[in-house]
Amino acid sequence: MASRELTILGTASQVPTRHRNHNGYALRWDAETILFDPGEGTQRQMLHAGITAHQLTRICVTHFHGDHSLGLAGVLQRASLDRVPHPIAVHYPASGEAYFERLRHATAYHETAHVVPAPVPDGGGLAATTTDGPGGFTLTALPLSHTLDAVGYRLAEPEGRRMLPERLAAHGIHGPDIAELQRLGSLRGVALEEVSVPRTGQRFAFIMDTRLCDAAFALAEGCDLAVIEATFLAADAALAGAYGHLTAGQAARVAAESGVRHLVLTHFSQRYADPAAFAEEAREAGFTGELTIAEDLTRVPFPKRRAERLPGPERP
Repeated sequence: MASRELTILGTASQVPTRHRNHNGYALRWDAETILFDPGEGTQRQMLHAGITAHQLTRICVTHFHGDHSLGLAGVLQRASLDRVPHPIAVHYPASGEAYFERLRHATAYHETAHVVPAPVPDGGGLAATTTDGPGGFTLTALPLSHTLDAVGYRLAEPEGRRMLPERLAAHGIHGPDIAELQRLGSLRGVALEEVSVPRTGQRFAFIMDTRLCDAAFALAEGCDLAVIEATFLAADAALAGAYGHLTAGQAARVAAESGVRHLVLTHFSQRYADPAAFAEEAREAGFTGELTIAEDLTRVPFPKRRAERLPGPERP
């Protein structure tokens, strides 16, 4: 089973269809599972996908329109029903505090889960930092251009180094000495750079309801995997602008200009019957990377890390 994987729980926009549930996206990142935008029906979609409340470590809400947040009440109540033992942080725009509290206590239930509200300040910024051991990351949020306060999220792994066993063995470095070398940067005359290669940190972006704006490009910059809404097609660009959404072509432009490796388009209006039109428009807009037109309950593995260059003399 992949240690980093996106499970798509729902792909509709304002109105669900027979084949598309309201939004919901679960990102498994090593020991964490982060739930993004739990719309109505998310709890049941999690059941279909084999994701339990016990797996959830964090919830990120982009804004408080119903198709992105009405499922929050059920998910939090399920966490209490299942007596999830660890804290669950919930991130959301600070201006939506009242909506969060109403959803959290929408009905009577025995609250046992340790829910930790972690509102994103006005103007965005650092939402969370997890650096303990493998899988560490920073989670940042930036304000988007919608019809009410909304944020997008970016998860970034720190840069690191991958140790090369054959180089370590050649220098007689093994066991606890490897950790000491990583800590000190050199050991017995051997530099860390001689026995390792740079490891580019993986990056993920989650960009929901927004018009084209600088923040969308900043969130997507250099991402291995990006989930971007594509509510409309180009023929309805005027509607997209009026309601604070992207067309498939605009979403693809964000991904192409930001160097996204794998683009997931989602949040489709019920007015469109043919998903292939979104793929066609994205390609016409110049996106040449891997492309997924989201379907409910699809699993999308993280792309493999970019190739790392072995240390040694420069080659022409």
